[in-house]
Formats: sequence, C-alpha cells, structure tokens
Amino acid sequence: MKTQEKQYDNIKHAVIYCRVSSAKQTVRGDGLGSQETRCREFAKYKGYEVVHVFSDDVSGGSTSRPGMQGMLSFLREQRKEPHAVIIDDISRLARGLMAHFELRVQIGDAGGVLVSPSIEFGEDSDSQLVENLLASVSQHQRQKNGEQTVNRMRARIQNGYWVFQAPVGYRYERESGHGKILVRDEPNASILQEAFEGYASGRFETQVEVKRFLERQPSFPKDLPNGEIRNQRVHDLLTRSVYSGYVEAPNWSVGLREGKHEGIISLETFETIQARLKSTAKAPARKDINADFPLRGFILCDDCNKPLTACWSQGKKEKYPYYLCATKGCESYRKSIKREVLESEFESALQQLEPTQSMFELVKTMFSDAWDMRLAQASQATKILKASIKKLDSQIDTLLDRIVDSTSATAITAYERKISKLEREKALAVEKVATAGKPRLTLEESFEHALQFLSSPWSIWKNSDLIGKRTVLRLAFLQPVAYSRNEGLRTPNLAFPFKVLGDIYSGKSEMARPKGFEPLTPRFVVWCSIQLSYGRAVPCGTPRIGLCPARQGQRL
Repeated sequence: MKTQEKQYDNIKHAVIYCRVSSAKQTVRGDGLGSQETRCREFAKYKGYEVVHVFSDDVSGGSTSRPGMQGMLSFLREQRKEPHAVIIDDISRLARGLMAHFELRVQIGDAGGVLVSPSIEFGEDSDSQLVENLLASVSQHQRQKNGEQTVNRMRARIQNGYWVFQAPVGYRYERESGHGKILVRDEPNASILQEAFEGYASGRFETQVEVKRFLERQPSFPKDLPNGEIRNQRVHDLLTRSVYSGYVEAPNWSVGLREGKHEGIISLETFETIQARLKSTAKAPARKDINADFPLRGFILCDDCNKPLTACWSQGKKEKYPYYLCATKGCESYRKSIKREVLESEFESALQQLEPTQSMFELVKTMFSDAWDMRLAQASQATKILKASIKKLDSQIDTLLDRIVDSTSATAITAYERKISKLEREKALAVEKVATAGKPRLTLEESFEHALQFLSSPWSIWKNSDLIGKRTVLRLAFLQPVAYSRNEGLRTPNLAFPFKVLGDIYSGKSEMARPKGFEPLTPRFVVWCSIQLSYGRAVPCGTPRIGLCPARQGQRL
C-alpha cells in the first residue's frame, strides 16, 4: 500500500499553507502563527526545506482565495521539482466537501503532494475513505457553526439588540447587562437626524436634496473618491428602521420590535419618511440652480408663465448676471433682466412680509394658545391610543389562532403579512402613548424657528445658503411669482400664515360695539378682537367680561 510520500521519495522542498476563517482572527489570535510552527516542525521531521509560506484569512467554503491561488501558481512554476504541501489539519485546506476535492485535484495537477501531521493522505481505498470522512466532518462542523451563529443572532435580535454591522451614525459599545449595544456616534448621528427630519417635514423635497446635504458634511463618509454619495445609499439610509430605535430581520421572520438602543428619530418620523418615499414621485432637483441665481426656476415670465432661466453674459471686461425667458415664441424670449434689479424687487417684497412688533406678539400668543390646547387634548388622545392598542392585540391574537388552525401555506403567509402590519401599527401607537403629553421640547424651543421665520423671512434669506433660500421660497409662497419686464414683480400668492397676518394688519378685523340693556362697566370689559378657530385667526369682536373662551379660559 503506497502513500504519496513513498511515490515521491525525491521531494526535498515544501511549502506551508495556513488558513483562518476571518481577518479578525489574525488580530485577536495567533492561529496562523501556531499552524506555521506545527507545520515547520513536521517539515523538519520529514527532512523538507520550507521555501515559502502561504496564508489566507477567509472562509474555507470557497476555493477562490488569494493565498491558495498564489500557492498553486508557485507550484506550477516549480512543476519540474515536486513540492510537499503541508497543512496543519484537513479543515485548513477546506471546510466544504466539493471545495476539498477541487483543491486536491488542483494541487496534484500543479505538481504538489499534500501532507499533514494530522492525517496520512494516500491513494488507496482506505486512505481515501478516511480523508472523505474527515472532509465531510469538517463541512458538517462549518455548517453547524453557521446554524448556531444564525440562531444566536436571531434570538438576540428578538430581544431587541442589533446584531449586524453598526450603521453610519451608530457605534457599538459594551454595557453591563447588555453586552455590545448601539450608541449614537456623533457628529454623524446629528447629521442623519437633521437629514431624516428634513425629508419628513418637506425641508428636503427630494432624495437628491438629502444626498447633497450629506455630501456637504465633511465628517460624513462618502461613497466615491470625488466626494459624492450614491443615490441608492441615500434610499437605503431612509428605509432603515434601526434609526427609529426599532429592530427587525425579515429574512429570519423577526418582525419589527422595539430595540434596546436609542433611536436617532422617532418611529412616527420614520413612517412619515416611508409614506413620502411611496408617494407620487417628484421631479428631481435641478442641477443648474446654484447660489449665483437662487430665483432660477421660481420666477415666471409674465408673458408666457414659464420659469425664467439665468446666465452670465460676457461683456468687454467682465461677465454680467442676467435672468431671461428661454421660451421660443414668447414676447420676452431672450430678453435679459438684470439680476440685481429682479432680486432687489423680490427682496423688497420679502421685507414687506415682516409684521409689526405688536402683530408678532399676537402671533406668539396664538402659538401659546395652540400649545395649551394640544396639551389639554393629550390626555384624551392617550385614552384613544390605549384602546387602539388593545384592539390591535386582539386582532393579532385572532390571526395567530387562525395560523395554528390553518393548513394552507398561502393563507398562513397572508396571515403573517397581516400580523406584521398590525405589529407595526401597534409599535407606532405604543410610541405615541409614551410621548403623549410629554413634548420633547419646550414651547420656546418648538416654535423658535417658526417664529424666527415669521418675524423676518427676508433676514433668513439674506443670511442663508442656497438650500436655506429655497426653503424660504417653499415656506413663504404657495406658487412661483410672475415677473414683468415693464411692470416688475407681480403680486405673490403668499403662504397661509402670511395671508392671515396680512389680513389682520390691513385692518379687516373690526371691533364690535357693546350691546345690551344694562350699561357695561368699562373697568371690567375687555374686547376680544381675535379668536382661535381651527388654528387660524379670525375676527371675533365679542365683548367679554373677565374670561375669554377663545383663549381657553385665560383671564384677559
């Protein structure tokens, strides 16, 4: 019974092949070094001269490994002089049955002879049986390890822990009683929070605007060498529920559930983002709108009602900026409007939107009243949400009973989809109950930016970048504004808050005269000229004594 070693008695040189399953093992352990030491001892015992050491740090289920391919190339170059190929154990060659056989053939074809201190390779039936059995055991161990790893990861994610690579904006940190858990990784966590909330609120109209916002953040990791981020990556970020403080693993049949980590945004904000992503697609943000011409695409030609374009015109000594109509057949086609003229008129119109100090104080009072009303309604809303949660629990239990009784795979799949949807609704309701009546911010913090905008949109326009200016346009105007070359800027269609303030300021609210048979005491009579009705200011004009119902019982 001849072995490979007896067939190649003239072998003088050997190469060593070592392998660990991951790059992490090369840092945290000494697996490669231990294998090499044992192989060198075996080579010394057999009288081989080790001429090269090859190693890999990848899984053993594949044959496409850099170290293995490098060793095969070396053996082919030295084909005239056969080399022994020393491995520490059969599992180091491969951990898959097919991969093992394939590599055995490749090593033999390249002129190598496989040897090991753990097993005697041979061409006889008994040696091959042992080799095949050990290769099968090695494959079984790999598969079993994989199954155990998946089972442990699945159980952990069922308990609310994220088990995959930490997403951008998070990092892993060890905590007592939890093990490794996600924590916010600043400043990227705050950057993503602003991006998510901006998209949910409409500040960023499209995913492209979110992409450009992220690209302008120096610390945020980019995809491409030119500093850009792929559109697909932006979509992936917007659709990851982990950022809402929840975890799920659909491939492992683990539905959405509350996570142990802190969410960057609320689940309600996340659901708003998903609704926006599924809504009717909007036109992509134009690339030709830049800081030089912030009104490009917003100002319309008064003759054809088409958006004006803009350009720099080359003069004798320098370039000059102009807006112009590019619609063929229009009376104003290619007739330029100086940028400073058009933008000066527009800024004058913005300045006229600033309310007086007394009117601004009235707006602050209206915000305060609305805030108090919402707080008063929170208790009733909590009761409704709790009743909704009980109803959802009942529906989920009913569907689970149907799954147990059902024998149809199609019906079971449909029930599971429905349960997943109900669990998502329940999670959203639970989150709302936890936050009902407990605003994250104070009144001043909540309305700070709104009041700042209402007090002076022109100031924000002057001090903002291009995105800030485009946001002012969306918030202050309902529609684009027309511009006539001869008559200037047309009357803009203002957003609702400015319409209301304009109506109040223009004197449309009148004081009602007192009525009744008995004379009223001037000292205790207060005229209520503004009433809050469905969130808008309208004339009230009702004489009130002591308390005003429009102010929710506040004393006047």
